[in-house]
Parts: sequence; structure tokens; C-alpha cells
Amino acid sequence: MKPSERLFFIALLPPQKIQNQITEIKHYFAQTYNSRHALKSPPHITLQPPFKWLIEDLTTLEHHLTTFALNSSPIPITLSGFNAFPPRVLFVNVIKTPELINLQQALMNDLEQQLNIVHEVSKKRSFSPHITVAFKDLTPTAFKTAWPEFAQRPIYFEFTVSELTLLIHDGQNWNIKAQFPFLNITFPQ
Repeated sequence: MKPSERLFFIALLPPQKIQNQITEIKHYFAQTYNSRHALKSPPHITLQPPFKWLIEDLTTLEHHLTTFALNSSPIPITLSGFNAFPPRVLFVNVIKTPELINLQQALMNDLEQQLNIVHEVSKKRSFSPHITVAFKDLTPTAFKTAWPEFAQRPIYFEFTVSELTLLIHDGQNWNIKAQFPFLNITFPQ
């Protein structure tokens, strides 16, 4: 990475109250299963996986995300239950709605066409929205204990997301850099 390059990703964040509850679950994994890596970012649904961007060109990226968000509408999100990507990842399941799929696809296409931001792996597999609570440093042995504990555990939230969030990596953690409100609000007739 060049000295002025930083890592960014783009996500949807739940309301703070829901973030707090999911962060409590992340702390449980840290204390019970020694899996702390998920605590390095706020609870989120990744739309555009991490990419490198020159810090001096940040205004270009932010301007582009502002324009994209101005043409996007708030979307309903439903979190329902837990799921897993064995042998290391546990997450809160995000219901895959047409609105969410369309937003993610439009954003990735737009970033590729306008800014040449491409995540090749994501282009080859279908979008699986989720909010990670344990991964990377969750050992396969801990996963085998944790998954049966969470497989049937209830969790359910409904909310509307009305902004995109740009996160930046500071070398240790992911932090919110900027948020971009969705302003294409349609009113019922």
C-alpha cells in the first residue's frame, strides 16, 4: 500500500440501540471464546468490501457517495436469527430483500464504472448480507461450541436505514469517516 493509501469500506449501520445490543454479543464472544476481532468495527452490513483509496482523493470519493445517496431511497432492514459460514464466522442474519440486493448491486456497479473500485471476489459470488459477531480469530474448536449455542437463539429487529456509511481503517480499527443520507424519498399518493 502506498503511504497515502488507506483502507475503506462502505456499509449500512443499524440504529445505535441495535448496534449496542449486537456489540454486547461481540463482547460475549470476546470473553467466552477469545474472539475479539469483530469488535474492531461497529455492527454493520457491508455493501462494498474493503478497498484502497488515496487519502488526498478522499473528497472525490465522498462527493461521489453523496451523489449516489441523493439518488437512493431509505430501505427497510430485517435482522432475524443467527447464521454461520463454517468453520469460523458467526453472524446475525440479514433478510435478503429486493431493496437491499438492488442497493448493493447499484453501489458496486456505480463504484466500478465511475471510480474503478472493484472487489473481484464479490463479483463471483452472490451477496450474503450479514452482521458479523465472531470471525477470523474464532477457532474452529470454539466455533463448534458456539454455533450450537447460537443456532436457535432468537434475535429479531426491523428498522429503516436512511444513509450510507464510509468507514476508514486506522491501522487497528474501523471508524466511521462519513455518512451520506438517502434523499430520494417517495411519498405515498
